[in-house]
Amino acid sequence: MATYDLKGKRALITGGASGIGLGAVQAFLRCGASVAVNDLADDRLTAVVDELAGAGHAVVAAPGDVGNPEQAPAMVAQAIAALGGLDYLVNNAGTPGTARPIATDDFERQDEDFWQLLVNVNLVGPHRCTRAAAEALRATGGAIVNTTSIAAFRGGGSSAVYCATKAGLVSLTREWARALAPQVRVNAIAPGLVDSDWMCRFDGQDDAVRMGQPVPLGRTGTPTDYGEAILFLAAGATYVTGQTLNVDGGLTT
Repeated sequence: MATYDLKGKRALITGGASGIGLGAVQAFLRCGASVAVNDLADDRLTAVVDELAGAGHAVVAAPGDVGNPEQAPAMVAQAIAALGGLDYLVNNAGTPGTARPIATDDFERQDEDFWQLLVNVNLVGPHRCTRAAAEALRATGGAIVNTTSIAAFRGGGSSAVYCATKAGLVSLTREWARALAPQVRVNAIAPGLVDSDWMCRFDGQDDAVRMGQPVPLGRTGTPTDYGEAILFLAAGATYVTGQTLNVDGGLTT
C-alpha cells in the first residue's frame, strides 16, 4: 500500500459506511487524514464511526442522503464545519436501485420512477456535493474523486439505467476537471467486480462468470483495492485530472 503524509488534511467520503466507501475511509485514515463519513442516517453509520473513533482515528459522522436536494448541501456544510475545511471530496454514494440485475429489454421495471431514483442519486447527488464543496476545495487546492463503474464503458451493470448514470458521471468528471482547474483536480475510478453483499445475490456462479467474462487477475476487487485507488488519485496523482481509472483486475482489457 502506498503511504502519503495526510496529517492535517481533511476528507469527506460519501457512502462511506460500507463497501468501496469504507475502503476509502480506511485508506485516508491510515495516512493520517481527518475524515467525515457520510451515509444514510442509520445504525450502520453510527457503528462504523464509533469503531473507527474508538481506534483513535479522527473521524466524524456526516449523515444525509445525497439524493435529497436539501440534505446533501447541508451535509457537506456540516462536514466542512466539523473538519475545519476540506481537502478531498470522494463522491462514492450511489445505488443500483434494485436487489437483482434488470435485463436491458425489461422496460416495465425500468420505469420513470426507477430512472428518477438512479439519476437523482448517482448523477445529481455528486453534482450537489461538488457544488457545495467547491469553494472549500478551491481554498485548499484540493481534489475530487468520483466512483463510477466499468459499466459506463461496457454495459453489463445492474441495469441500462445504472450504466447510463455512471457514464454521465464519467462525463461530469471531465467537465469538472476543466471547470475547477487549476485549483482543484477531479478524477474518477471505474470499479469492476466488487466483493460485496450485492454481488452475493447472484446465485450459484463464480463472480467472473456472472458478469460473462473472466477476470485476468483471477479475483474480484475488495473495498481495500478500490479505496487505495481512490487515495492514489486524491493524494498521489498530482499531475492527473479529468481521468477515469479502470480498477477491474483487467476485466476490460
